[in-house]
Formats: sequence, C-alpha cells, structure tokens
Amino acid sequence: MKTIRLIIVCSSILMLLNCKPNSNNSVNDEPIPLTPAVAESPQAPDCKLVLGFDAWEPYQYIDVGDRVTGLDVELANAVLQEISCVVEFKAGTWVSLLNDLKDGNVDMLLGASKTPAREEFALFSLPYRMEEYSLYIRKEDKQLTEIKSVSAFIEQDKMIGVVEDYFYGPEVSMLRDGSATNKNFVSAIIGEVNVARLLDRDIDAYLEDSFVGASILRRKALGNYIVPQGITINTGDAHVMFSKNTVSTETLQRFDAALTKVKSSPFYADLLSRYKR
Repeated sequence: MKTIRLIIVCSSILMLLNCKPNSNNSVNDEPIPLTPAVAESPQAPDCKLVLGFDAWEPYQYIDVGDRVTGLDVELANAVLQEISCVVEFKAGTWVSLLNDLKDGNVDMLLGASKTPAREEFALFSLPYRMEEYSLYIRKEDKQLTEIKSVSAFIEQDKMIGVVEDYFYGPEVSMLRDGSATNKNFVSAIIGEVNVARLLDRDIDAYLEDSFVGASILRRKALGNYIVPQGITINTGDAHVMFSKNTVSTETLQRFDAALTKVKSSPFYADLLSRYKR
C-alpha cells in the first residue's frame, strides 16, 4: 500500500514538473503597444520601425478588437513581414505625424503624396496605389452639380473644406496659395470635421479621398444628406514616407524590393478587391 502511495506521489511531482512553463516564454508585465501581427525575427533584431497613423478608414483605422488595420496597414504588414521588421504604431493627426516624421519620432507614414517640400525631410517608397479625391456637397444643393471644376466652384465664391497639409493636386494647391482665393478654403485637422461643417452650412462642399468619403457616409448613414458632387481629382501615386533622420536608404531599398514582390502576388489583387466592396 505504501508503495502504491509512493508511486502516486512521484507521478504527481513529475506531472507538476512537466507543467512548469518554459523559462524562455516568460510573460512580460510591461504594457503592450498597438502592434500588427508581425513576429520579431532573430535574423533582423535591429529592424524596428514606428509607423504613425491617423484614423482614415478604410486605409488605416482601429477595429473592434483594438487592432490597427485597413488597406494600407495590411499591405505595409505584408511588406514588413517580407523584410522581417518589427513595427509599433503611434496614433496622431496627419499634421502632428508629419512633424513627428520630421523630428524622427516616427519612422514611416502611409498613403503619402510625394512633394518637393516633403522630400527635404523624407524618403519615399515606390508607389503602391493611385489616389483620387472627390468633392462632396449637400444632397439638396442639386444646382452645384452643374459646376465642372474646383476653380469654377471658387469663382462662385463657394467655401470648400480641406484637411490641413493634404495634397489635392496642382490646381487646388495653386488656389489655396493664391491671395485672392485662399479665403475660400477652410482647413480642418481631420475629414470628419468637414462633414460636420457641411451639415452646419459653414461650408458649401469638402474634398475627401473617394474611398474614405464613401466609407464616412456609409458608417455615419449620411447618404441621404451628403453626396459626391461629380468633380474628381487624381493626385497621383500614394507612397510610404520614411523619416530621413531614422531610416537608411538601404532599408528603403529592402522595403521597395519586398513591395514589388507583394504587389505581384495574388494577395495584393485580393486586398484591393476586398476594400473596394
């Protein structure tokens, strides 16, 4: 009987020893930052990038599980996985994030247009998608659908909402810089402010990325109040923008090579198709 008890005790001790956690998998008690599902690679431990993002659905946003996602984010994750980079997210407005990129407090931003002013402090990836902006008006203002250009809109002394430091193409840039026409543009830090201003009749229209504009109207159920006016502006290619203070040209070249590979894969076509729906 004692022998049986001894066997039981020994078996219990062995089971407890086998259940002991591996010391290499100890739990880190530090707060976990918002990060995508990119595993840290032992082959490239120094490749760690801080990606700045602002709420710009469907390109970049936080889902119901507090996960940063979106078209641009998913694409960036796929490319960063190819080059074994760890990435951490930092939230902010576009204006604040541009300053952070200049100062090296963030390493990369998504969905950026390449301009001479930005090239002074940033490196740009190869393009990964085209950008298009649409002009939105109140649905009741049907007479405004007859206007064929932003210049003609301004000639009628209409007020247009824009987001500060967004690039809307050369025509709008010229009008925003003009001493006689800049008064017709009202700047906001995020696009949703322009939506509220349009509904409050503080402006007559606003410019917004076509995908983003459709997403805002769908999420806020505003399709019966705000509609696309009909004017669209192609602003060119969207790039990933990197801080010259923190990102080397070698890292940029590795990123571009991986981006080219990802764009030629079925994943890329499926990604665009999914977010167009």
